[in-house]
Amino acid sequence: MDAQELQILKNRYDIIGNDPALNRALETAVAIAPTDLTVLIEGESGTGKEVIPQIIHQHSRRKTGRFLAVNCGAIPEGTINAELFGHEKGAFTGAVGERKGYFEEANGGTLFLDEIGELPKDTQAMLLRVLQNGEYLKVGSSKVEKTDVRVICATNVNLSYAVATGKFRQDLYFRINSIQIKLPPLRERKSDIYLLFRKFAADFAQKYGCARVALDLNAISMLSSYRWPGNIRQLKSVAETVSALESRPARAGVEKVEIGPDALSRYLPDEQDTLLPAQASPVAGQGSMNPDEKAAIIKAILDLKRDVENLKIAVQSGAVDAVPPQIHTEHLPVSHIEDPEEQIAGVEEDAHPQAPMDMKRMRDELIERALLRHDGNVALAAKELGISDRTIYRKLAAKKKAQ
Repeated sequence: MDAQELQILKNRYDIIGNDPALNRALETAVAIAPTDLTVLIEGESGTGKEVIPQIIHQHSRRKTGRFLAVNCGAIPEGTINAELFGHEKGAFTGAVGERKGYFEEANGGTLFLDEIGELPKDTQAMLLRVLQNGEYLKVGSSKVEKTDVRVICATNVNLSYAVATGKFRQDLYFRINSIQIKLPPLRERKSDIYLLFRKFAADFAQKYGCARVALDLNAISMLSSYRWPGNIRQLKSVAETVSALESRPARAGVEKVEIGPDALSRYLPDEQDTLLPAQASPVAGQGSMNPDEKAAIIKAILDLKRDVENLKIAVQSGAVDAVPPQIHTEHLPVSHIEDPEEQIAGVEEDAHPQAPMDMKRMRDELIERALLRHDGNVALAAKELGISDRTIYRKLAAKKKAQ
């Protein structure tokens, strides 16, 4: 593919970025689309693996057939065979009628099996059979069924390791690994990170009618140096949160709001927190927020900001008397304190005034020396000290405030 064809493909599927590894993955998808080879897509969660099967299907001879996407990790182990291959009436409790499986529904088309590494061992055996000769059995039936389906698989786990540990069949791994497409994590696409942020911020501004949030050069450097363990999905969430809380209602002459690293750092989780092996469970009684709830909260935030802006205009024009609000911080929970960690650190320093202050002085001096050695370059100083950019920016902000 030449550069123009590649850009047309990206525009069609709303793909942002110019990373060579990303371009190579897209070119491979188009190149193998006319064949019926089984494809294995590898990449971390949130890297956008789901778009590759759509590209393959739309550029194949099966594009007039059905395209079905199945998340294997979201289907309970006890029902996944029936979901994939169908079942007969009375095959198990609750099987009140015959049901077609995904392999039957997608006959003549393409079936995308996401999180293939989560399949139970018995399902892996059934999948191997259907990949080899197109044959399968419905649950509760002894009649051999036939299907003509192109299968595309995806995984965010290391299948080679799963094979070595006995969790994944070696013969199935060899069968689905005819063609491998690897999507790079966002931390390896540093030049694409701000492009994606800018796109998400622009989409948000257009959807909610507010000014677009932009970043200054230091904030862009901070954004690009962050590890992004959640990849594009996490970046989009951060971009939307920053836009909701830092933007302003759209007015004539105000098209964008530029923020710096101090503001951006409030929305990037500490990097050591992202190294936890699993995400913390939600509080009992609270489920994940659905899109409607999220949109309602964002709208409420933007409406509140609009009211504040209107109130400021009214105060400046003299239409309303400016009365400073009385805020009693002693009754606020810790979550309402601007930086709880700084508050806790302050308590510790008061408890042992001499030693912590000496340590603090030493840390500040190390940071200052590193900045001097690198002519004020925060990213290089942070790399030398083995700390995050956010830590240095927070220290600089505290020092400036103290002066």
